[in-house]
Parts: sequence; C-alpha cells; structure tokens
Amino acid sequence: MRDRGLKCTASGHSDDPSAGVSLVAIERVYVESFAAFHRAASAITGDRESGRDAVQEAFARAIRSRKAFRGDGPLEGWLWRIVTNVAKDSRRATEGIAANDEVDEIVDTADSSRRDHVDQALRGHLACLPSRQRTALFLRYYADMSYSEIGVALAIKTGTVSATLNAAHTAIRLSLEESAQSELALANLS
Repeated sequence: MRDRGLKCTASGHSDDPSAGVSLVAIERVYVESFAAFHRAASAITGDRESGRDAVQEAFARAIRSRKAFRGDGPLEGWLWRIVTNVAKDSRRATEGIAANDEVDEIVDTADSSRRDHVDQALRGHLACLPSRQRTALFLRYYADMSYSEIGVALAIKTGTVSATLNAAHTAIRLSLEESAQSELALANLS
C-alpha cells in the first residue's frame, strides 16, 4: 500500500474526504463523553439500562459507518445525532410494552430514596412533552450542549432549537402551575 502523505487532523478525519473518521477519534469522544451520552439516552428512553444499550448501539453504528462522516460539522455533533436517534428508536420500540414505566428514570438521581413528590411530578410533565422538546431539554441540561450543538444533533437550525426550548419551558411552566392550582384547590376542599 502506498502512503499518499495524508494526515489525520485533530478532529479525527483525514485530509482524504473518502476516509471518514478514525476509530481513535470515535473512541476519544466515547471515553470523554460517555456519561453525558448515557444521561441523555437514559432520559430519552426512560430507562438507565436502555440508555446504556442505546449508547452502545449508537457507537457501534458510528464505527460501522465511520467512512460516511464527511466532516461538514463536528464529530461530536454527528455522534450526538446517532445517539439521540438510536435512543428515540429504542423508546418507540418499547412504548407499548412499558407504558407505565416510561418516566421511571427520566431524571438521573444518585439515590432513589431521595426522590420526592416534586421530582415525580416533574418527570411526569417532562414525559408529556413532544419528543423534540423533551430531547432538546435533555441535551441542553443533561448533556450541557450549546444551542448550535443541539441543532447539529437534532438536524435543526439554531433558531429552531431556541424556539423548541422556549416552547418546552413554557409548556413545563404552565403544566406545573396548573398542577399547583389543582393541588391547592384539593387542599382547600379538605
């Protein structure tokens, strides 16, 4: 094999556009960001184990299709898109099977004994959001992604990310206010 003098860049792809991304670059992102990928995937699937499985499957797909990475955007954005898509597919596949358990692990907590009524209510409100709003919230607050990174991961424009997050915040706020008013009304009846 003849060395064509191509070199890998810091982002992990070579000067040759047909080369895709290196295994080393994918592994680096996996090692550095697994916890964030796992939190987001768990939040999307509604289950920690399904979230872990989704991350594993997503990275397996990324490795198999690494030559398809064109380098038009950051490697991390490409990987986030794969992880979120696999997690959403996993959730869709299990929605009918585990409808009652779908919000059990949406918010990652270190100690399940510390969960209280407010946490349970918030999980329920998050689960009721449309998929894109829920995913955007998770990527913003659990994966700590910027608006532009979320845009890349969800294949939407940055302005759409802003609008999506605004709609999600508004929906959660209104839902929480409505719940608080209902609880107050019930307390007044007692």
